[in-house]
Amino acid sequence: MTEFFTQTSWWVPVYGLIGAILTLPWATGVIRRTGPRPAAYFNLLMTVLACVHGWLTFYSVWNQPAQEIIFHWLHVADLDLSLALEISPVSVGAMEVVTSLSLLAQFYALGYMEKDWALARFFALMGFFEGAMGGIALSNSLFLSYALLEMLTLSTYLIVGFWYAQPLVVTAARDAFLTKRVGDILLLMGVVALATLSGSLNFPDLYAWASTAELSPLTANLLGLALIAGPVGKCAQFPLHLWLDEAMEGPNPASLLRNSLVVGCGAYVMIQLVPILKLSPVTLSALIVIGTVTAIGASLVAIAQVDIKRSLSHTTSAYLGLVFIAIGLQRSDVAIALLLAHALAKALLFMGVGSIIITTSNQNLTELGGLWSRMPATTTAFAVGAAGLIGLLPLGGYWALSKGINAFWGEHPWSVVIFLLVNGLTALGITRVFRLIFLGKSQPKTRRAPEVTWPMALPMVALTIVTLLIPLLLQQLELLPLAKYEYLIRQPQLLLVGSSLLGCILGATIYLQRIGARSIHLPVRFVQDLLAYDFYIDRLYRLTVVFTVDSLSKITAWIDNYLVDGVVNLVGLVTVFGGQSLKYNVSGKSQFYLLTVLLAVGLLTILMTYELVVGHWSLVIGY
Repeated sequence: MTEFFTQTSWWVPVYGLIGAILTLPWATGVIRRTGPRPAAYFNLLMTVLACVHGWLTFYSVWNQPAQEIIFHWLHVADLDLSLALEISPVSVGAMEVVTSLSLLAQFYALGYMEKDWALARFFALMGFFEGAMGGIALSNSLFLSYALLEMLTLSTYLIVGFWYAQPLVVTAARDAFLTKRVGDILLLMGVVALATLSGSLNFPDLYAWASTAELSPLTANLLGLALIAGPVGKCAQFPLHLWLDEAMEGPNPASLLRNSLVVGCGAYVMIQLVPILKLSPVTLSALIVIGTVTAIGASLVAIAQVDIKRSLSHTTSAYLGLVFIAIGLQRSDVAIALLLAHALAKALLFMGVGSIIITTSNQNLTELGGLWSRMPATTTAFAVGAAGLIGLLPLGGYWALSKGINAFWGEHPWSVVIFLLVNGLTALGITRVFRLIFLGKSQPKTRRAPEVTWPMALPMVALTIVTLLIPLLLQQLELLPLAKYEYLIRQPQLLLVGSSLLGCILGATIYLQRIGARSIHLPVRFVQDLLAYDFYIDRLYRLTVVFTVDSLSKITAWIDNYLVDGVVNLVGLVTVFGGQSLKYNVSGKSQFYLLTVLLAVGLLTILMTYELVVGHWSLVIGY
């Protein structure tokens, strides 16, 4: 039985794709009489099968050595493009996190999207999402991982632009797609170069090649920077971070998966590339710089946002920045612990946010308040998710951050300062959001807000329980120390708890104004606007990158219209004019044609005689 589950583990990601295909008759409008809900049920059924199959596979491979399954897709001469899968406790566990959260998100979407006319299309895209992410978890080939990352880029574009009748949604989908394409193109260059250098794209072969590879510094640096470009875009890191903020225009159940799992897929692939990235110290340093800038910058920006989803999306970028720092310092275990703790806590936070939005039809923080007594389940879920995201005992965020701080305490103390600073700023921002939503007096849009219905409440309560049990999960996965109290009584942990408490205290005591476009009024208005508008990076891009591309496109269009087309049109005009002129010389008389031939032969004879005479006299003079 163990062998059966191991060999069929690749079915688990396929279930989601099958669910997406089964929903197509409803999504395309072929079936109308039943309404769209049967499509949702088909997709849910396939996700349940994937979840059950994944759990059985996880139990069968627990404490077992990793196995590899290879499907040879294309083998021509020396080129062997194979689809390699790794079946191990880590990969299967990551896949099961994907399927479990996807199941909860789809069940949650039944209530959230209940009255949406395109429910079937939404569930088809969710199945597409699930299949791609599950495949990335199992992938043991850079070629397969890249193809699945491209699927995520496409599905992000489609699901962000789900409500395509709204101009802002269309703009957000376009910007998200183009921003991620920048990283994907550079990643493709790195994949092609790596395939040429190593001769294979399977991770075991790449690891063997990297252990003996001797590359010039320029080649190694260019290769490493190209390989991290894709994950930088997927994980919404500077300078390709603006898309995640705009992507919040999509439906909330999709935002739930995007902020918890999709952004983590890029980091997961990068963790697998660490042995190759070690060839370039410049690349590792770039990861640390990118992670540091994003973590601190996004944490500050999140504090100044008045939109619930946008505020939480910036904390996602900040947390992934810490993951980038851990990868740059070659501590993959810290990165995995951070990804796991963040995924569950952030998914729970977005479930609470979705409950608030669907109940109040509003996501402006300045127009909310007093919901704690009217929505107790949502209040509890949001509080647990917030506590699980920061360094508060005894939830997962504390243990993951503690693992990182302990790992870097001796050799990289500067990274400990960044961890503590980001944790404190996140605690401040989350506390501010909690106060604006749940505390204070009821506002006009929250006075009659009831608790959500059971299709939304059930997965939210279930995920609340799971989030509370994350420490046990981390212990079972051996991501916690063997010593029971190692992360409790040491100085780094005291600093971590202190930064969390300080952030919560500041967030609980600062003055919050509910009237106007700003919830916090800083002493300097410029600083407030600087943070609220994301350091004006989007405007900077418009004045530099967008302006340059737009100018070059106009120049290219002018050259194409007036130079290239002008030459072609001139040739055509000369041809037409010549043809129109020659038609008057066609008389139909043979004498005229004979005269024309004789004149042509005579002219040719004169030219040849002239050339012979000139050539003869040139020889005479030269002699």
